[in-house]
Amino acid sequence: MATLETFPNQFPDREYEIEITCPEFTAVCPKTGQPDFGTIVISYVPGATCIELKSLKLYLFSFRDRGIFYEHSINTMLDDLVGACQPRRMRVVGNFTPRGGISSRITAHYETQSPPKA
Repeated sequence: MATLETFPNQFPDREYEIEITCPEFTAVCPKTGQPDFGTIVISYVPGATCIELKSLKLYLFSFRDRGIFYEHSINTMLDDLVGACQPRRMRVVGNFTPRGGISSRITAHYETQSPPKA
């Protein structure tokens, strides 16, 4: 699996959203061995660091030969991306092309937990 790299956020005190789209995502269905195709959309509000795009591309491409279900791939991406950059909020959406007349859209969310109020 490729390593996700980050770089310092130049505006860590400002809330702004970054949206990244990868229209060429591929993986392998673990049940049929057939290729799965989809578009991955990652939206996040960065904390101290941002995701470096070349490492993200290599990370996403590392799924190409991996047998993994849609749901598992999107939740794995969210966990890995949150672990790499510790965002304030993040959403990962996978829009998968139809197979057998059925298309799937998988969405996973993350939000930092606010400390309890006294």
